[in-house]
Amino acid sequence: MYKCQAVPSVSHRRGRSQSASPCFDICVRTNLHRRTSSSRYIVSLTQRNSVIGSVSVHHLIVIRQTKIVITRLKELNKNPVEGFSAGLIDDNDLYRWEVLIIGPPDTLYEGGVFKAHLTFPKDYPLRPPKMKFITEIWHPNVDKNGDVCISILHEPGEDKYGYEKPEERWLPIHTVETIMISVISMLADPNGDSPANVDAAKEWREDRHGEFKRKVARCVRKSQETAFE
Repeated sequence: MYKCQAVPSVSHRRGRSQSASPCFDICVRTNLHRRTSSSRYIVSLTQRNSVIGSVSVHHLIVIRQTKIVITRLKELNKNPVEGFSAGLIDDNDLYRWEVLIIGPPDTLYEGGVFKAHLTFPKDYPLRPPKMKFITEIWHPNVDKNGDVCISILHEPGEDKYGYEKPEERWLPIHTVETIMISVISMLADPNGDSPANVDAAKEWREDRHGEFKRKVARCVRKSQETAFE
């Protein structure tokens, strides 16, 4: 406990007042400083706990999302789905997968073995993964860089252009299996009305069994040659 000497009373007289002793002034300032320091210390602790709490929550979210990705991969390995296979590109990176897609029968892509990469965002499954064909492929819904453009892989919510309904776009309930089923369906039945590759879409509509078929056949042959490189 901090003590100070007795403080003389302050007497008020007409036109002037008698000030308190210097001891009183020192005592007040000293106690005020200590209270201020304590307040700063408490605020500092609160801020630190807030940061720690925020980091902890973020860490838990990352762990949960990582477990979801691991679970998806285990499910596919345990129960393979006809038409494609999937695995990690690098064992140290759970968020980048390689998939091999078998060209669906009775389509122009039959016999092809197309390699693609799936890249999951850190906030998966709230947002969709990105899919990119590594093997060359000629298709209206795959741009010339290999990026796949289908509704299920579009960001969730309303389509600002009004072409897609929210339920047609990405939803957290979707899995790798539902993505790949959609991609295989895309190969069997291209959507020429909303193309990522305008030239391929034009050929699909106007010369499906001519130039379009020849380009797809070349991609199929090339995919067979490079599938297991």
